[in-house]
Amino acid sequence: MTLEEKKQEIIEEFALYDEWLDKYQYLIELGHNLDPFPEEEKTEENTIKGCQSRVWLISEKKDGKLLFRADSDAIITKGIISLLVSVYSGRTPEEIAADDFGFIGAIGLRENLSPTRANGLVSMIERMKEIAGQSRQ
Repeated sequence: MTLEEKKQEIIEEFALYDEWLDKYQYLIELGHNLDPFPEEEKTEENTIKGCQSRVWLISEKKDGKLLFRADSDAIITKGIISLLVSVYSGRTPEEIAADDFGFIGAIGLRENLSPTRANGLVSMIERMKEIAGQSRQ
């Protein structure tokens, strides 16, 4: 599935829910789908700065693509990082660096988060783009 197809799939999935309470529940379910994150990887180096909750993100480059793994100690935040991982893991650094992450606006996520969670979302996006930029070198 291309990046654009994956983003469109997410937009359509969120459109199935009328209420934001249901969309939050969907995010929580996404968080439960994250692969287990090893305790030894929950280091300061892997922590995303700017998030009120603790969020850890690691990546590896394999066959020219970035593979992300993540975790959070807060359930909705875990769902948000899970959403980003599901869209961007397995993409090339160039795809990630060039993407505008516009699907976030299309699903209304940023507007329906508390200010601290919205800031955390921005920090997660910035960190993924930073990793992609470093991986292009």
